[in-house]
Amino acid sequence: MTALSARTRAIAGSLAGLAIVAGATGVAAAQTAPAQAVAARAPQAVVQTGVLSADAALKIADAVQKEAVKQGQRVTVVIVDRSGATRLVLKGDGAGPQTEESARRKAFTAVSFGKATSELAKGVSGDGPTIADIPGTLFLGGGVPVASGGAPIAGIGVGGAPGGDIDEAIARAGLKAVAGKLG
Repeated sequence: MTALSARTRAIAGSLAGLAIVAGATGVAAAQTAPAQAVAARAPQAVVQTGVLSADAALKIADAVQKEAVKQGQRVTVVIVDRSGATRLVLKGDGAGPQTEESARRKAFTAVSFGKATSELAKGVSGDGPTIADIPGTLFLGGGVPVASGGAPIAGIGVGGAPGGDIDEAIARAGLKAVAGKLG
């Protein structure tokens, strides 16, 4: 029975040691939690941003071209990322040579300001400098932002239809293709 008692004492001692270690770890974690909360509020040197995936860009472009065909339009779609860099260009059959540049500038404008270009065009007037003077922008309908978490992450630009309202409707069909997956 003394062997059993020694074994029982060893197990009990081990369990007591584990309890002490667990308690100390819990106290240490509790003490570091406020420090981590302060660190989370401190400015960071690295910022994480959302990026539209290549797969999503392809789905958007496919939906744009299908909608354009449905409406009898020959358009180009351009998708740019948050910094304005071109991610995708898809020129539809028969789209004119001017459509690529207009689509790129509409996409750039939409992501830069986080609003549809048709909405922005309403505010571009008056004497003196306006946002329309910013290089690379185009305030014609056909550009829509792609947002995730309330922030623009990309822009879709469509050019080639005889009116910006048609270009925008086609661009919105592209956005609709990924709307439930943007977060």
